[in-house]
Amino acid sequence: MTTTRPRPTGSSGPADGPDTTYEHHLTADEQKWIDKKKYAWIFSIIPAAIPLIIWGVAEWMAAINAPAFFYHASWFLGPVAVFILIPIGDFVLGRDGENAPEEFVPQLEETKYYRIISYLYFPVMLASLILCCWQWTYGDMEWYDKLGLAWSMGMTSGIGIVAAHELGHKKTGFERWLAKIVLAVPAYGHFYVEHNKGHHVKVATPEDPVSSRMGENAYIYLLRSIPRQIPRAWNVEKTRLARSKKGQFNLDNDVWNAWLITLVLWGALVIGFGIGILPYMLIQAVIGIALLEFVNYLEHYGLLRQKLEDGRYERCSPEHSWNSDNLTTNIFLYQLQRHSDHHANPTRRYQSLRSDVFAPELPAGYATMIAAAAMPPVWFAIMDKRLMQYYNYDIERANLHPGKAAKLRKKWNRIAAEQQTVKAG
Repeated sequence: MTTTRPRPTGSSGPADGPDTTYEHHLTADEQKWIDKKKYAWIFSIIPAAIPLIIWGVAEWMAAINAPAFFYHASWFLGPVAVFILIPIGDFVLGRDGENAPEEFVPQLEETKYYRIISYLYFPVMLASLILCCWQWTYGDMEWYDKLGLAWSMGMTSGIGIVAAHELGHKKTGFERWLAKIVLAVPAYGHFYVEHNKGHHVKVATPEDPVSSRMGENAYIYLLRSIPRQIPRAWNVEKTRLARSKKGQFNLDNDVWNAWLITLVLWGALVIGFGIGILPYMLIQAVIGIALLEFVNYLEHYGLLRQKLEDGRYERCSPEHSWNSDNLTTNIFLYQLQRHSDHHANPTRRYQSLRSDVFAPELPAGYATMIAAAAMPPVWFAIMDKRLMQYYNYDIERANLHPGKAAKLRKKWNRIAAEQQTVKAG
């Protein structure tokens, strides 16, 4: 089997023309390639059912008269699953490392099985939400049990935003509206616009509030980033609608209609279960949003697109996203960790995303790195060194936090000089 594909960067083309393709003969192994993860994707639905699973565990604990500690602790199994079990899975199963041959990508993209898997997250998540509202309202729970329930639902909501992210990039109206419905659970509907038309345009630049800066801890990042995302999304839609001579509050405004979906969903739950569920809804929303934004913090930390002579930024490339190719987390997060390929091909479906050898690599999966980011000294000790090693100790290539820029330059210029001395010796 013979195909053509783009010529790799650095390859020399023919002397008499600009042809940028070359003939590629698939190897025997490539020709019989199959997706070994195909049926593992079923496990990506599990996070949607976290509250249902822990509810079952709690009921089982009660049924067998387990010690009270185990019954109450079972309501907190959501964060335990995300921050302990998934990292253990990453450690045991290791890295993925397998890419589908590019020639098989169209086939993967058109296989409906993968789409059905991503769609299923949403009804399961909504079932979790509604049944947990019932448990919060009518269940015999202590206040700390309710806190565990809401925290666990927050894990489902946060990963739900990742699932909505997967479909929000797609071209079909059904998938985009499905994304908005899921974003209504954590009340983060503006993400649909902000991410696609804001972050993807300005990624890895100082103008992007979603791209974290070297020297900026995660908590300062959250306070800087989250408030700036809403007005940016609104302005994007306001500008788009103005070109069609429509007002900013027109229902075609994708921020406005996403917020209306949130209002309808939350309103229906309050009508159905009473105003007493609002603390539950607020807790799960805050936890879900925080989980997403910690992931955002990881993905582009300190990475910077350089400005060209015409004042524009260079095109986004693999070097502008931190990747992590741990198998377990890839399964549960729809391969979001293959982030460079996502930015290069935003509409590419999760099953087709590819690991890029030229992208900077996180030392562990997202859950482990979120735990590190929650402790800024630990994060800086790990990631500042890794960032500078990737940039060959050239501090001017990094996206620096303005308040820490002078201190960082002094530190890393000194270390760079020491490295040069060692090499010269």
